Amino acid sequence: TFSFTPTQDASSTCPNNSNTMPTKFRSVRRVMEKPYAHWVGDGFHVFPVFADLAFKEDLSPLLMFDYAAPKKFPSKLGKPRGVGQHPHRGFATVTIAFQGEVEHRDNKGHSGVIGAGDVQWMTAGRGIVHEEYHSTNFTREGGTLEMCQLWVNLPKKHKMTKPSYQAILRQEIPTVELPLQIEDDAIRHASEEKKDDRPSSPLATVRLIAGGQEAFGDKRKGPAKTFSPVQMWDVNLPKAGSQVDIPYPPDQNCIVFVRRGAVQILSGNVEEGKGKQKSNKLGLADVAIMHLDGSDMLRIHVDANDTSLLIMGGVPLNEPIAAGGPMVMNTQEELRQAMVDYRSGKF
Repeated sequence: TFSFTPTQDASSTCPNNSNTMPTKFRSVRRVMEKPYAHWVGDGFHVFPVFADLAFKEDLSPLLMFDYAAPKKFPSKLGKPRGVGQHPHRGFATVTIAFQGEVEHRDNKGHSGVIGAGDVQWMTAGRGIVHEEYHSTNFTREGGTLEMCQLWVNLPKKHKMTKPSYQAILRQEIPTVELPLQIEDDAIRHASEEKKDDRPSSPLATVRLIAGGQEAFGDKRKGPAKTFSPVQMWDVNLPKAGSQVDIPYPPDQNCIVFVRRGAVQILSGNVEEGKGKQKSNKLGLADVAIMHLDGSDMLRIHVDANDTSLLIMGGVPLNEPIAAGGPMVMNTQEELRQAMVDYRSGKF
């Protein structure tokens, strides 16, 4: 039994019982290499990670993913850099700050600043108008900004829900720890000989922003409130040459994004150490779309120290997607009505 109260240092260790875990590891359907970056407003230089699969059922319930790699901004007087007022309907925007500060304001009275490790989860629902920009302090001081924004679809029955805003601070996000396996026999034997005086083995850490209970148990669940099962995990893998098995719900879509470093995703069947696994290499800002093949485990080989991943997905909604600019509905008629409502001041 595992239990903890989420705090800044809250963590629990998930045993990696490789002898009893399934031997089939989830396979890769498609690797999408880092796309060209573009500007969103004047504050966010982003990679459109999902490229041609954005707004497709292939990634459901996720719709779109923009990643702003670390970028230095000089100090500035006056209006902060960012994106001015714009509407949304029918989905949720999720903004994760890794470095720097991002500020939000909307027409429902919500506002806030998120810094490194924090998340804002804004459910647009039936309609909201918001703006997002560098915080006043970050604008004045300057510095490095790194962040990402994902759009998460809402089920048809919840698209017209009341708009809401969740500010999720880093100390509210629980962490699960997973042991890293050392594959090299020479390194492992040397470590065993020096086990009395060697430092403890490094651990992989999984920050659970959303979901997690399906993989790690009911007491380990991300704080984000969602309208369908969603997984959003911030994963750190500190040691090159190591390997980790990460449980994942078998009935949910899975996407692996490399925020920093490099990995190989190993897939296929392994019986008592025999059999060859397929390997797919991923570098900076590459993404792997995984098969929905019934497997409940990911096997990751770490190719660079201090590698960081985002692992995300959820239960496919299996509903039509009608996307137009900042609105995502189920039909073209609903999209037209959304624009009429916005222009009529009904958001």
